[in-house]
Amino acid sequence: MQAERLTSAMLVGVLIRRSAAAGGFATVLVKGDEISGAILIEAAERGQGKGLYERVPDFAGNYQLVRCGPAPEEGVDSLSQYIARRRRADPDLWIIELDIADAERFAAETIC
Repeated sequence: MQAERLTSAMLVGVLIRRSAAAGGFATVLVKGDEISGAILIEAAERGQGKGLYERVPDFAGNYQLVRCGPAPEEGVDSLSQYIARRRRADPDLWIIELDIADAERFAAETIC
C-alpha cells in the first residue's frame, strides 16, 4: 500500500508561507495540477537568478531537489524557452519563483 503524501498545492502553499515568515518572497508563476503536478523552483537571491530546480522522486521513495534547465548565465531567453518546452510537455507543471537566501536549501527543506 502506498504511503499518503501531501498534494502539490499544499506543498506550494507551505513554501509560500514559510518563505514569507523567513523574510523571503515566493509566488506561483504557473499553477499546475492541484494533486500531483511536478514542481519547478526558479531560485533567486536578492533578485539575482540562481537556477532552476525540480522536485523529483528518488529510488528510496523520497523526494529531492535537482538542478535542471539552463544555467543562470545563459540568460532569461534561454530560461523562458526551457520553461515553454516543459509546459508543452507537462501542462500540469507548477512553476514557483522563490527569492530568499540560500533558496535551493530552503526549498529542499520545505518540499522534499
